[in-house]
Amino acid sequence: MSTGAYSDAAYSDLNRPPLHQAALRRALVVPGGFWTDLRIVDETGSTNADVAAAARDGAPEGLVIVAERQNAGRGRLGRQWQSPARAGLSLSLLLRPQVPPTRLGWLPLLAGVALAEAVRRVARVDAYLKWPNDLLLPGARSGSPTQSQRAGLGVDLKTAGILAEAAGDGAVVIGIGLNVTLREDELPRPDATSLALGGAAGTDRDPLLRALLRATADWYARFTEHGGDPEASGLREAYVFHCGTVGRRVRVELPGGEELEGLATGVDGDGRLQVADRLGAVHAVAAGDVVHARLDPLQ
Repeated sequence: MSTGAYSDAAYSDLNRPPLHQAALRRALVVPGGFWTDLRIVDETGSTNADVAAAARDGAPEGLVIVAERQNAGRGRLGRQWQSPARAGLSLSLLLRPQVPPTRLGWLPLLAGVALAEAVRRVARVDAYLKWPNDLLLPGARSGSPTQSQRAGLGVDLKTAGILAEAAGDGAVVIGIGLNVTLREDELPRPDATSLALGGAAGTDRDPLLRALLRATADWYARFTEHGGDPEASGLREAYVFHCGTVGRRVRVELPGGEELEGLATGVDGDGRLQVADRLGAVHAVAAGDVVHARLDPLQ
């Protein structure tokens, strides 16, 4: 993990300035605040691995590690998440929640709510969550014509993903990867996009990071104060509000190779997606890869 001073190369692309650790620490690591340490590294393999190692060494919750470039990041289902230097936000957070184990599944959804709020507030784009933890932008109504053709008319595009992992001794690591200024030829996959390509009003990573961490701290405080209860804390209501999967026809690729098709009707108290099949039976999905049905752009 490289933590050296910024070189001239960090300013080689003036549209992608580096983050400044000292200023961010002054703003976020404050007396009485939740965040206890914030580190920015030039490059690392995986911020999740770095934070997990710190957790095993006894680091307190509230640690944040941000990488200007991540070269071995991982997403859900073992997928890779990589980005050019300073083109996005790649970060991991250390949490040690004192809530029942059955409530821990809400933590990545909590991070999703905080991310959606931050992106909507700072970038002013119509971002929404795809269950359980992807952030999408409307593909047919934003980005370049090439993007819409590549993704398929009516199919929205992924701009961020979230990965939660246990790190032993009650610690949970939340990893977040957000594409901010990636250009068309830098996108990792056909269904990806960035805030810049999605027409964001602002792509400065500094206010995005500040808004994300403040929203996460606020929601985490509510969540833990209510013992991890998603109803009493307001988390389930907020997640459903930001979740574009609810109300859509979906195909869910379940673990083991089975598929479930139907209408996503809600998210239950355990964070599971509720899907009504063609016979009206409602299934609670705890894990799976969701594919949204295409929307008619004229509707």
